[in-house]
Amino acid sequence: MFAFGKTVRTAWMTTVRVTAFAGVAAALVACTAMDRKHGWVPNEEELADVVPGLDTRDSVTESFGEPGTAGVTRAGGYYYISSLQRRYGTRAPKVVWRELVAITFDDNDVVAGVERYGLEDGRVIPLERRVTSSSLQDKTFLRQLLGNLGNVNPSTFLQQ
Repeated sequence: MFAFGKTVRTAWMTTVRVTAFAGVAAALVACTAMDRKHGWVPNEEELADVVPGLDTRDSVTESFGEPGTAGVTRAGGYYYISSLQRRYGTRAPKVVWRELVAITFDDNDVVAGVERYGLEDGRVIPLERRVTSSSLQDKTFLRQLLGNLGNVNPSTFLQQ
């Protein structure tokens, strides 16, 4: 009987140790940094091939492709953006590195200038898609359906 009790106690202690080890390991894994890179920027060697006053919008597009972001107007520039966000556990991501290459064009679509900016050159502006809010976002289908019952005018169904 004594040996049986000792075996149960040993098995229970082993289970507690394994569970504690798994909990500590999970906590350590949750605290590691997760990096996420967005976008692409041409490197210095590639940008050296772009000659202001000689290259055009079409030659830049052929060399680098269409940028993810461009100026609002047709005469606007091309903006190639790359950033690195770091997240720890459940915290909000933080931008730790951002690079922007701005290629501007004149009225004839000829390259006017090539500039490179880093995170240290300005403040972080979150790039996000803007969506128009709707008044229906917190109404369920049933609430919308029942809300329309009072708006029905029977005279619209009657033919004259």
